[in-house]
Amino acid sequence: MAIVITDDCINCGACEPECPNNAIYEGAVDWKASDGTTLSGMVVLPSGLSIDANAPQEPVSDDYYFIVADKCTECKGFHEEPQCAAVCPVDCCIPDDNNIETEEQLLSKKVFLHGE
Repeated sequence: MAIVITDDCINCGACEPECPNNAIYEGAVDWKASDGTTLSGMVVLPSGLSIDANAPQEPVSDDYYFIVADKCTECKGFHEEPQCAAVCPVDCCIPDDNNIETEEQLLSKKVFLHGE
């Protein structure tokens, strides 16, 4: 499953640079599928959403940092544990019960995002 940032977030920004997929964005900031990935042009994200990878997308949250579930691999293939959760001083980076994925799905998402 992807990780989600709860509204307990204090907007410290510790999590953002730790994400190997560039899946974490500051609140109210547009995101792109191409940020930190090899994606470009029209792509179908793991959720089934078809977008231009280079086009800005609406923020998931306007108030605090957020994680784009289609880009979150829980750091599988990079680290032993989700790095956002490891560095969060208020423990607000938690598993997202609305985006349950197997380890195999998360590793496939890593390949999709990075072509490796």
